[in-house]
Amino acid sequence: MQPLSRLASVLALSAAALLSFAAQADDPRYNQVALRAEVSQEIAHDLMHVTLYSEAQHSDPAALAAQITRTLNDAVKQARGAEGVSVALGSRHSYPVYDDKNQQITAWRERAELRLESASFATLSKLTGEMLKTLKMGGMDFSIATPTRKQHEDTLLKDAVAAFRSRAQLATEALGGSGYKLISLNLSSGGFQPPMPMRMAKGMAMMDAAATPEIEAGTSQVTVNADGVIEVLMP
Repeated sequence: MQPLSRLASVLALSAAALLSFAAQADDPRYNQVALRAEVSQEIAHDLMHVTLYSEAQHSDPAALAAQITRTLNDAVKQARGAEGVSVALGSRHSYPVYDDKNQQITAWRERAELRLESASFATLSKLTGEMLKTLKMGGMDFSIATPTRKQHEDTLLKDAVAAFRSRAQLATEALGGSGYKLISLNLSSGGFQPPMPMRMAKGMAMMDAAATPEIEAGTSQVTVNADGVIEVLMP
């Protein structure tokens, strides 16, 4: 009988705890205010991205693929020789070319991309100019490196909390409260980082190894939001 008695005691305590929790959950909360604070900063782009591509046409698809592969292999070897430049293969696809009546395949066309990335704009700009002798320009844009973004977000996070506390105090004073309790607080980061087209003095078509083009990388706005709920304490 003793084990049954202990079990009954445990069940009784559990039931009491559940009833207490339910009572607390049903307790009304008054003077709760939802607040939002936002801080942002313009951050200079410190990463440069370039997409180059090789495109050709041939009646023999195997010969075409071999030609594109040789061009890409040479380009990858050249790019790997540049210090501080990351190299990656992009998309590659081929498609048939039909005759005027769109009935018979007369040839095959293939396109393959090479993607380059570097924090050294001068190095990548010069390399790109040299590689345009054998490849074509697919695009160029800029972004914020992950360590840079994290560093600024950490600073903005502190500013967002301070801004939230300031708003909480203003709301408390506006309601005539003597203080407030923090019910919840959610911190989130974001920011719009659009692709930044390359700007050059002489235009992209004149980009070559003889001169390094003037590049304006631009900026992106990094934002940290503080969303929370406070309960204003009335005197």
